[in-house]
Amino acid sequence: MTRVEALRLSRRALLAAAAAASLAGATTPALAAEKVTLQLKWVPQAQFAGYYVAAAKGYYKAEGLDVTIKPGGPDISPVQVIAGKSADVVVNWMPDALAAREAGVPLVNIAQVFDKSGLMLTCKKSAGVSSPKDLKGKTLGVWYGGNEYPFLNWMGKLGFKPDTDIKVLKQGFNVDPLLQNQAACISTMIYNEYWQVIDAGVKEADLTTFFYEREGVASLEDGLYVLESNLKDKAFVARMAKFLKATFKGWNDAVRDPEGAARIVVAQDASGTATVAVQKRQMENVAKLISTAGTAKIGYLDPAAYERTVKVLLSGGSSPVIKKDPGKAAMSHAVWEAAQK
Repeated sequence: MTRVEALRLSRRALLAAAAAASLAGATTPALAAEKVTLQLKWVPQAQFAGYYVAAAKGYYKAEGLDVTIKPGGPDISPVQVIAGKSADVVVNWMPDALAAREAGVPLVNIAQVFDKSGLMLTCKKSAGVSSPKDLKGKTLGVWYGGNEYPFLNWMGKLGFKPDTDIKVLKQGFNVDPLLQNQAACISTMIYNEYWQVIDAGVKEADLTTFFYEREGVASLEDGLYVLESNLKDKAFVARMAKFLKATFKGWNDAVRDPEGAARIVVAQDASGTATVAVQKRQMENVAKLISTAGTAKIGYLDPAAYERTVKVLLSGGSSPVIKKDPGKAAMSHAVWEAAQK
């Protein structure tokens, strides 16, 4: 064989190898990550630590997912976002979700990470408030944008009519009305605003607090909701099952290591105002609302808790949050069960 013939044979071999490689690439393409968009209810904080931890530790990636976590804010409604098809799944409180469903946005709860309520009304004792009956005649700070429903339901149960028996102050997402004596009481979360009051110099002994959980008017918070129509799509259910599996791992880690979770959350805060110390404290209080953390039941929506919330929302006197019982249509264990497999 001459040198020229050898070179020609070598070239043909290389071309054949390249063609084979190209054919193999065409028949066995790399699997693209499945995209999932999650809309949060508020800005980055430990309230959502489980999602950020799952992303930071690669749990979503390990499930073949490309998850986009969209922070919320005072002008962002998770209901509007998912109704506009700009998110696959949203974090929302059940009162807002069920009210939205009744109004025509068919949301369905697929998982309930928080199984206890962190909502409370925080009052100054100096304002003359020591029991619920003392709320009559007072100015009370209330969050709106879907967060007002538990409060209005509670007032209905007490027999207090807004603007008649009580004055409702539409509260911003801060504690200024209490600090500046513009309101006798304000809405707070045990993991966030309550501690802002304390950090501002108010002593706990000078406060009266009413936990919605203890007052018998608590409703489920921070559940994961999707559009009902999407649950008919097997591929969507499978994708959401992977999302839940990774998410639950993230929450278990966050509960187990509050400081580690806090560092991950702080890294997501574009404003630069979050601190590890504050987010660690927040995470420690958030953990108290997730009694199923570290168990096989994490994220499982207890039917009894769901029915209790529905009952509370239906019993708001002349202005109930919802007027019709949605039955089991507003909840589904299908995705949660698929995540266990």
